[in-house]
Amino acid sequence: MTAAPLTDAAHRAFLWQDARRQVDFFRASLKADGSFAVLAADGSPLPDGPQELHTTTRLVHSYALAKAAGEADCDAIIDAGMACLFGQHHDAQHGGWVWSFDAAGVADGVKLAYGHVFVLLAGASAHLVGHPDGARLIAQATEVIEARYWDEDHGLLRDEYARDWTPFSTYRGMNANMHGVEALLAAYEATGTRRYLDQAGRILDFFTRRIAPAHDWRIPEHYDQNWQIDTGYEGNPMFRPAGSTPGHSFELGRLLIQHWDLTGRADTTAPTRARALIEAALRDGWRQDKGGIAYTLNPVTGAIARRDRYWWPVTEAIGALSALMKIDPQPQDADWYARLWDFARAHFIDARHGGWFPEIDEDGQPDARQFLGKPDIYHAVQADLIPLVPGVSRLIDGLRAIPRG
Repeated sequence: MTAAPLTDAAHRAFLWQDARRQVDFFRASLKADGSFAVLAADGSPLPDGPQELHTTTRLVHSYALAKAAGEADCDAIIDAGMACLFGQHHDAQHGGWVWSFDAAGVADGVKLAYGHVFVLLAGASAHLVGHPDGARLIAQATEVIEARYWDEDHGLLRDEYARDWTPFSTYRGMNANMHGVEALLAAYEATGTRRYLDQAGRILDFFTRRIAPAHDWRIPEHYDQNWQIDTGYEGNPMFRPAGSTPGHSFELGRLLIQHWDLTGRADTTAPTRARALIEAALRDGWRQDKGGIAYTLNPVTGAIARRDRYWWPVTEAIGALSALMKIDPQPQDADWYARLWDFARAHFIDARHGGWFPEIDEDGQPDARQFLGKPDIYHAVQADLIPLVPGVSRLIDGLRAIPRG
């Protein structure tokens, strides 16, 4: 890889190739009945289990990106996912979207902000590639998010309810809000409605002006209803681990750059804050002994807490560094970018079957302690596609505009 990797012809050809192999691999997710299967490492469907909301919505979003990039035969998965969102996931009795369903109906009726913002993202991405129900899904998701999750006093999202909208906790979290920024920015790009941009800005201000600078540019994950940090909280080990998650700092840093671009680049501090987040996460999270990004950190000291290495923090670091290189390239950015791709190719990318292995053991070999099979195209396909476009916002428009590799 050259010193200018984003314009290097060989690297760009590799990105296109890996994206296509992922899109081809995950086509097998679509079952004959219109629902989705989780895939084993070789691409075969795993035994039927509940279909979760983030799986459905991320497939819609990812295949919308692939369609914008010129890949053929993406509509079947987009259409099936949208049908699931208007059908089995949607709660006709209480409104909103349940977390999962199976052949018998609702499997888990919990109503999470995390899931609902992904519904908004799916609607925005579907709309941007011309799906006839995209605008309707945006409108429905926006109505629920405004009524149930948006806390106007704090400028942040509440987290969770029971199926009938009974509050069952006072938990507040960074993860749902970070993905809320992602969805709100996509909704703004799809509709031009300023409120989405303003809401995203309020969330970003809380985490990147108030919280991160007070914690050496780390972001604690968990909060109470008054948005005070809950240092003792630990929930689901995948979605709500204790401490600070460097992978989320990469995502938030890139989203801060996207928001800065969409608002006219007037805030001169935004790129500096984004770089501080991204570089702190690399500094603290990179496993100096064996490479890769450690899953969690102590938010006070930056010491590694959970040494597990998953694919998605590496993909998000790639996307974040590509954004930095587009707006303010520094020599270390290209070095980190190359290091991350070298690690991904050596340990995560499945050159035989396609897709990325989701986790590796201490010897750098694929492992299956946290994940079964290959659960997700969303993170890794964005690591391929985001560096290919010249801009830092309006990804779908950018993918449409570039020549196929």
